[in-house]
Amino acid sequence: MFVDQVSVYVKAGDGGNGLTAYRREIYVPKGGPAGGDGGNGGDVVFKVDEGLNTLMDFRYNRHYKAKRGENGMSKNKHGKNADSLVIAVPPGTTVKDEETGEVIADLTYHQQEAVIAKGGRGGRGNTRFATARNPAPELSENGEPGQERTIKVELKVIADVGLVGFPSVGKSTLLSVISAAKPKIADYHFTTLTPNLGVVETGDQRSFVIADLPGLIEGAHEGVGLGDQFLRHIERTRVILHVVDMAATEGRDPYEDLVTINQELEAYDPKLMERPQIIVANKIDMPGAKENLQKFKAKLNDGYSVYPISAVTKEGLDEALFAVADMLDRIPEVSPDPEEDIGEQVVYRHQKKEEPFRITRDPDGAFVLAGARIEKLFKMTDFTKDEAVQRFARQLREMGVDDALRKRGAKDGDTIRLLDTAFEFMD
Repeated sequence: MFVDQVSVYVKAGDGGNGLTAYRREIYVPKGGPAGGDGGNGGDVVFKVDEGLNTLMDFRYNRHYKAKRGENGMSKNKHGKNADSLVIAVPPGTTVKDEETGEVIADLTYHQQEAVIAKGGRGGRGNTRFATARNPAPELSENGEPGQERTIKVELKVIADVGLVGFPSVGKSTLLSVISAAKPKIADYHFTTLTPNLGVVETGDQRSFVIADLPGLIEGAHEGVGLGDQFLRHIERTRVILHVVDMAATEGRDPYEDLVTINQELEAYDPKLMERPQIIVANKIDMPGAKENLQKFKAKLNDGYSVYPISAVTKEGLDEALFAVADMLDRIPEVSPDPEEDIGEQVVYRHQKKEEPFRITRDPDGAFVLAGARIEKLFKMTDFTKDEAVQRFARQLREMGVDDALRKRGAKDGDTIRLLDTAFEFMD
């Protein structure tokens, strides 16, 4: 089964908790703090494996969670960092954040890696908080929560040449003749339900990868037929090989077929019209095909190369394949948009600074605090230690939470909620 689009939940590992501990060796009075830091949580990493050609594995596993870091230990021992969770994906995989639509990674070549969710930092042990004023702190941090997000994983098949055209114009037959691929062939629409890849070798030992994409019809970019599911695969191709039924076996005008398909490509992505196109006039061995070819060429604009072929009798195939190979030699390989390339090159984008906290009201009158920064501070605070609670209160005051609550009308004794915990406001 071919799977090329799936929604997946990923959760990086939380950092290990720091430890509150003290030296207890004999003959060492007042030995001081000795609590170690927690280890870092594991990242969730996507890595390209050129042996894969589908997102099939994601069909059966939609949740991926990396391991958390090890907790800190006594005698200042650092907890072990967790290993990254590495997930193999096929070349041509694009990863987007489902909530924001941001492109996280565009993975195109073998062994390329991208961090999809970042693991949390390990919490600090009480040794880290020792000062001259407080040489033996009763204070340590919990580990930082790992990043979690729901992502949309898309596969765009990487092929040099994309076969496009109406259903039943002979694309699958052509692919089966010029390569070792064995696509399903039948005389009804939408026989091809998934992209089929084949490797073509010309008579002069040049080779290229060709993809037979499911038939497009009018309205494909809006979801009509199967086109909207597979138009994305054309984005990766360097040359578009347009197959036209020159015998008009289904009563359509060949030129109108060409115009309609190109309109669908342009509606999906105007950049596709900049790709070089070669037209193969298929079924030229059938009655009326040669007369239709003359009319077709008369209507055609300059700039298109037309090669009459018959996929059944193999007439004209060599000439058409040489033309494709020549064109591939002249044009560069298609690379992803540099704005979307998050592989080895780091792309910096301006991001609006997020508010440290937000205040809302519940129907029962309680004040609700929310925000990534304040929630992270809350999760990293060990509320079993008085010093940690006091530090958390100081952090909120420095962030301006107390003043903001007073401005919203909070009074002594009011309930303040943060995540699943309720506090009492003390003015």
